[in-house]
Amino acid sequence: MEEIVNKVANSVLEVFDLEDYYPEGIRAQIDISQWLLEGFLLKEKDFREQLKNHNWSQYQDQYVAINCSTNAIVPAWASILVAIQLAPFAKKIIDGSIEDLESSLYEELLSKIDYSVYSNKPIIIKGCSRKPVPMRAYVLAAQYLHPFARSIMYGEACSAVPLYKASSKA
Repeated sequence: MEEIVNKVANSVLEVFDLEDYYPEGIRAQIDISQWLLEGFLLKEKDFREQLKNHNWSQYQDQYVAINCSTNAIVPAWASILVAIQLAPFAKKIIDGSIEDLESSLYEELLSKIDYSVYSNKPIIIKGCSRKPVPMRAYVLAAQYLHPFARSIMYGEACSAVPLYKASSKA
């Protein structure tokens, strides 16, 4: 019988898995509409009073996204005021959705990686993540890897989609 050889395991292909960089921690969404009259009208005195009485410590060491789920027209200072209340507790605060929060976390992390270790190597950006890796992170990873990679593919080694191949310099 012929021995079965795992060609993927023996390949020189470098796997860039964004899940490896996923920052562990609790994500939270704060909806400003909870402090608006009927979810739409901001009455400054009432808004400030509700923020003052809110338990901000529940967000200790969490990543927090601030948004408004209604179509209310909320002044910019409202989100800023919420962020100021959160600042002593949260690890990171953004204005936007949970996906925006994930994107922001990856933007920070990916900007700090030394991509030179991928110089002149074939790279596969691993797809199929079990963690909530936003599309923006994949796009950003490809941009960072591009100047170094000999080639870039996306997906799994058994079914990768070629995205880029450096031109050969003769």
